[in-house]
Amino acid sequence: MKPNFSMVFLGALIGTPAMSVAMYVVAPLVGVRVDIVAMLGEMLGWRMGMLIHILNGVIIFPLVFAFLFYRFLPGSPAAKGMAFGTLLWLTSQLIVMPIMGAGLLSSHAGGMRAVAASLFGHVAYGGFLGLFPMLAYEDPFPGKPKSVSL
Repeated sequence: MKPNFSMVFLGALIGTPAMSVAMYVVAPLVGVRVDIVAMLGEMLGWRMGMLIHILNGVIIFPLVFAFLFYRFLPGSPAAKGMAFGTLLWLTSQLIVMPIMGAGLLSSHAGGMRAVAASLFGHVAYGGFLGLFPMLAYEDPFPGKPKSVSL
């Protein structure tokens, strides 16, 4: 089965703000400041940082999930999404954060608390990609509807 991109896109429209809430509300509750937009903003300006965050979350990552990773990830749509979110998190911690000066596994940006908060946000985001659009398939019901003749 192929995912219906419009439904994955809908999940991304919910998942991106949910990840932002995790970043700006949940992370500070555990004593961590996880602000990827500010980090991007230091390099590109705050508006451009926010634009990149939104483009990644709403367009680029859903496309990558739906068309490249979905068929290869195991499990239910929600599990596939959470696995994809975990892959995004791993990529961010091993490649993106060091490039932005936060160190490997956010060692210069809050350490393990930042890593955990980031993992929570990425898994939640991925979960929305796979789970929120409960009907993330082209054909959610097996079989064709029977035609009714009069």
